[in-house]
Amino acid sequence: MRLLCLAGVLGLVGSAVSQSSTVDAYFSKESPIAKAGLLANIGPSGAKASGAKSGIVIASPNTVNPNYLFSWVRDSSLVFKVITDQVTLGQDSSLRSQIDNFFNAEKALQQVNNPSGTVSTGGLGEPKFNIDGSAFTDPWGRPQRDGPALRSTALITYANWLLDNNNSTFVSNTLWPVIKLDLDYVATFWNQTTFDLWEEVDSSSFFTTAVQHRALREGSALATRIGQTGSVSNYNTQAASILCFLQSYWNPSQGYITANTGGGRSGKDSNTILASIHTWDIKAGCDATTFQPCSDKALSNLKVYVDSFRSVYPINSGVSANAAVAVGRYPEDVYFNGNPWYLAVFAVAEQLYDALLTWQSVGSIQVTSTSLAFFQQFIPSITAGNYASSSSQFSQLTSAIKNFADGFVAINAKYTPSNGGLAEQFDKSTGSPLSAADLTWSYASALTAISARAGVQPASWGASGLTVPSTCAANPGPQVSVTFNVQATTQPGENIFLTGSVDALKDWSPDNALPLSAANYPTWSVTVNVPASTNIEYKYIRKDNGQVTWESDPNNAFTSPATGSFTVNDSWR
Repeated sequence: MRLLCLAGVLGLVGSAVSQSSTVDAYFSKESPIAKAGLLANIGPSGAKASGAKSGIVIASPNTVNPNYLFSWVRDSSLVFKVITDQVTLGQDSSLRSQIDNFFNAEKALQQVNNPSGTVSTGGLGEPKFNIDGSAFTDPWGRPQRDGPALRSTALITYANWLLDNNNSTFVSNTLWPVIKLDLDYVATFWNQTTFDLWEEVDSSSFFTTAVQHRALREGSALATRIGQTGSVSNYNTQAASILCFLQSYWNPSQGYITANTGGGRSGKDSNTILASIHTWDIKAGCDATTFQPCSDKALSNLKVYVDSFRSVYPINSGVSANAAVAVGRYPEDVYFNGNPWYLAVFAVAEQLYDALLTWQSVGSIQVTSTSLAFFQQFIPSITAGNYASSSSQFSQLTSAIKNFADGFVAINAKYTPSNGGLAEQFDKSTGSPLSAADLTWSYASALTAISARAGVQPASWGASGLTVPSTCAANPGPQVSVTFNVQATTQPGENIFLTGSVDALKDWSPDNALPLSAANYPTWSVTVNVPASTNIEYKYIRKDNGQVTWESDPNNAFTSPATGSFTVNDSWR
């Protein structure tokens, strides 16, 4: 029996060594390809970014099925966080001019009037722009409130590095006004609904909330550092409230983070893995309040998320229950018939690499009842407790988890074409690349996973030692009173309701639409407090014994005033 057990152990060790070598070889080849692919998608001189203005990041050069030749604020900011880290961590100083181009491009985009509003009326929540820097005006899932937070994070990283290198004047006079616009937007609108990072669900989203919290924490620290203290109190207050709200996404009975407060899905979503890696701060250790990668909640969530794909994709068939599998956005996905995404697979590996680095830094692994099932994948007999770095359990766990992480990279390696190009997805049955080719975010995700495996630690953002307030405080932001009047003749039993694009108007929900009063029939009226200085769209609907009839297109729209009250007078269309 001992010989059999020893043979089994040696087999596992051999398999791990082989897999590690596979990942070493893949990353060695893919790293320069991913970097070149990323830079090729940045204007004006990127090889695949023809027509893009200086500093503009295209999501992909694809123009049909799907057309991704646009610039998303979220994707661009995540890409430039990668570039900024490479510059500020001393990996590639030649990229500094790219950061300056990005800054100038985003500064200009902030001022572009768009369907979400102007710079002072919610326009910073606009998700994407044309690659010439003009507004994209077609219907879309808007607003998306993660963009300003992610953009400010990339620029704050740059600002802190400039300060460390005695360039305070440029930071205070040039960078700060742009960063402040984004931070003020976050502080004002974090408690309003948003489309999620997949642009499908309009509710509150874990990824958005997490990156908003980070942005305000590091924004407050930067403001203090450069003497812009007038904003610090509000940023700190709102950050504390966001941290409190962040806890509400945790589903304790099932051990995972519910990605969105709406949408009608299970809530198991790569959104949550991405949030953990993009808010990693090694100085915070395995803190669960900020869902650090090695926290018990983040690890439990990772297991539930990964397991949800084991029976979804045919290419995962026959894989053991504790081995890596291909993962996608969420198990219910139907986009392109629902497939694995390269960036989602890389993200799981990256969270695990981040966790390994943190455990080495902390010097121990804490197993709790919450994370027990995660760790039992690797040592079935493990029990809750603290395992010091000198213990055999620590060595066994870190070795097995490193192999587990490498397993996800090996999956991407298997389905990356020989030229190293990374599309958005790969087919769930054949592994062939699908959807947009040369996705900039896919290349960025490869580079951050490579850095994490190599032990690179991004700068701390202040997650250490935070405490959750005992009471969560909402932030509706500045409000104004708006009276809606509509001339509408109705039949007995028929009533008029109102719904629209903001929380106060029930986010386009016919079921929760606001009833109007017929006291001055045929004028129907209702007075509502709505966010100030906001571009708002709305429609009236008729309800009669459960039958709903919407007004004809287009949507009604107005911009709410900064203060006071406002009245809109409409006629049923």
